[in-house]
Amino acid sequence: MKLASSAAAARLGYCAVIPFVAAAALAWLVDGNTHALALRVLVAYAAVVAAFIGAIHWGLGFAQAEPRASLFLWGVVPSIVAWGSLLVEPGAGLTVDAVLLVACYLVDRAVYPQYRAERWLPLRRRLTTLAAASCALGAWAN
Repeated sequence: MKLASSAAAARLGYCAVIPFVAAAALAWLVDGNTHALALRVLVAYAAVVAAFIGAIHWGLGFAQAEPRASLFLWGVVPSIVAWGSLLVEPGAGLTVDAVLLVACYLVDRAVYPQYRAERWLPLRRRLTTLAAASCALGAWAN
């Protein structure tokens, strides 16, 4: 079955949220080593996703004949901040990741229309809400 690119992106995006929700739920349902593992999985996955979201700005820049340097600068901020979230205890790291994911969405809400990518914002909002809420729930479960 061939999917339109928007439908494929939405399905893949929702699939990409599954690890957020699953790890956050696991953090609430188990204890001991499995609880600690669930939190580490959640903070690591959030860091990877934040880096991916930042990289989109590099893609936007690469598509321009004369890109703004700010695209590339912002593009590395999520990965650096997310890397920092891996260096602290999971509750703090997940709090950082939740705030970072929301901040990324807010930046994208301002930037995407400049590059005619605003049609992706409703999907980004939904995915960000689920991912950031999962991180917050994981931090709360710590």
